[in-house]
Amino acid sequence: MKKSDINIRDPFVLAEDGKFYMYGTRAKSFGTRVGGVDVYISSDLEDWSEPYEVLDSEKHGLNRDVNWAPEVHKYKDKYYMFITFTMENDNRGTYILCAGSPMGPFVPHSDGAVTPKEWMSLDGTLYISKDGKPYIVFCHEHVQILDGTICYAELTEDLKAIKGEITTLFSASSPSWSDEFEEGKHFITDGPFLYRTKGDELLMIWSTFIKGQYSECLVRFKDGDLNENFEHLEPLIKDDGGHGMIFSSGDELYLTFHTPNQTLYERPDFKKIIDTGTEVKLA
Repeated sequence: MKKSDINIRDPFVLAEDGKFYMYGTRAKSFGTRVGGVDVYISSDLEDWSEPYEVLDSEKHGLNRDVNWAPEVHKYKDKYYMFITFTMENDNRGTYILCAGSPMGPFVPHSDGAVTPKEWMSLDGTLYISKDGKPYIVFCHEHVQILDGTICYAELTEDLKAIKGEITTLFSASSPSWSDEFEEGKHFITDGPFLYRTKGDELLMIWSTFIKGQYSECLVRFKDGDLNENFEHLEPLIKDDGGHGMIFSSGDELYLTFHTPNQTLYERPDFKKIIDTGTEVKLA
């Protein structure tokens, strides 16, 4: 398969042992009740395998509604999937699943969602601090609070629960170029992902809408670690592409994201980017 044959949202690439494992939201019905998650495998980012199911969400009672934005992170010799599901109370939250291989099968690891049960949350991602502590970075949804936010909290070492307080980094309306998504003053945050540059700067990409177009945005933490001391940089993409992540292939660095942001037409895209030491830019 070519990337143009793959209809997914929220692509996430795990690069390991000369292979690329790409996960994403099954795009049918905007990822609602789609029954799980697939992986596509490539050795060159051009030709991809047929989809292989790595999670059967129906089997684990998790196919209540959304199956959104799976990310797979290697942590202490196991593979952990951070994914958004609908909880039993109809709110959404990030669940953590585990497998011994990138190919799964992934099974529940956390006791339900690790994000607050009373919140509508989505798009949790894993960040490991300089001193080795695991954190979750996630979004508090605009559907509940109108002006969506990005938050973070420390996780227990076994990645089963949040440890301590949740800190709100910023709201979607805070950058100077922010743009309401729809009537009712909704401002959207989604898809946070952390990346450390070769100059030891900590960056975060995240997505919102700018002048009605899905966009990939960029934040730089001023002292090199996750905290409330940061600045918004110029967005990377402002023409209908977003919910991305950054990965490397040899000496090359890539940003992957889905475009267009239109149901059944979404495709993964790969853009080469340059690590300047202080930020990342499109090549």
